[in-house]
Amino acid sequence: MPKMKTHKGTKKRFRLSATGKAMHRKSGTSHLQARMSQKRKRNLRGTGAMDVCMEKTIHAALNGNSY
Repeated sequence: MPKMKTHKGTKKRFRLSATGKAMHRKSGTSHLQARMSQKRKRNLRGTGAMDVCMEKTIHAALNGNSY
């Protein structure tokens, strides 16, 4: 039986935290921020946790590896 490969698109977009949560970059942070309020920009900083309903799919695509 061949090994299961890691999904490269998922690898680029998600990483697993120490507790196993799938962390992702928040959307809306790449450009067009001049119109945003400071509060909104501040809340978009850092990484966010993915919804619990998607974690099983992401774990399968990452094959249990965190990059």
